Amino acid sequence: MRRVVHIMPDMVFIAVAVITIGAAILALESRELVYGAVALAVSFLGVAGIFILLDAVFLAMMQVLVYVGSIAVLIIFVVMLVRREKWVSIPAGKERIMGVIASVSLLAFVGFVVLGSGLTETFTSTATPPSFFEIGRQLVTEYGLTLQILGLVLALAVIGALTMAKVEGIRSK
Repeated sequence: MRRVVHIMPDMVFIAVAVITIGAAILALESRELVYGAVALAVSFLGVAGIFILLDAVFLAMMQVLVYVGSIAVLIIFVVMLVRREKWVSIPAGKERIMGVIASVSLLAFVGFVVLGSGLTETFTSTATPPSFFEIGRQLVTEYGLTLQILGLVLALAVIGALTMAKVEGIRSK
């Protein structure tokens, strides 16, 4: 009789999921754009934590590198460089209540669909996960051009944000 080892302990998953969802809600509900961007970065880190709990270390590394390390930092830089007036406060509107109702109903629908599907069953795999050496070799050889293009796009976005901040500074003088 084979013993099934649970990859993801329930309490750790619940803690990471609550942090991820809480940070996502804070990112949506934050009145300050910088605080919302920081909460979005924490939410991205929570998704990486869920990938780690699922033994998908490569996806977790890519999540941290691409989303936390690039996208969230880029959002923070753009907001801080382009919009300096007290980090731009967003006024609250009447749409918030409808947004909360729509998100809770969507969450309930997705929950029913997931519970009704076979996603909650335990899966055991006999395949060995790739080593970090193999992943690194593939990043440098097979995906090297893609990685370089991604770096160029992010560098151009930062240069564009700096240019916009400089033009805005000249206009305000």
